[in-house]
Amino acid sequence: MSKEQLEKLTADYQGLQEQLQSLAIQKAQFTEQKEELKGAMDEIEKAKGKVYSTIGGVMVETTKEEASKNVKERQDSVDMRLSIINKQYEDAVKKEKTLRAEIENLVKGERAAK
Repeated sequence: MSKEQLEKLTADYQGLQEQLQSLAIQKAQFTEQKEELKGAMDEIEKAKGKVYSTIGGVMVETTKEEASKNVKERQDSVDMRLSIINKQYEDAVKKEKTLRAEIENLVKGERAAK
């Protein structure tokens, strides 16, 4: 394999590393959101009096059921996004391992040829 091919594989590998970092950050953010929503749901369930919800930066009184429904919808959305991110991350990790092995084999082959 030529030097140009090795450079291309290395650039692809670096791009993949950046993608993995981005996905890891997104994964952490969605996981944090999931925990926050779980805490919000716990607080709604414990609430005995009035319940408030924020809409566009404004806090309004709402029913416990409506607040619970809104949080559940947000939880479902976060779960779906997290599932997608996890799948993308797993695919990128597999691709990264394959690409790394390909680069290592190429480098070993060039060393053996010298």
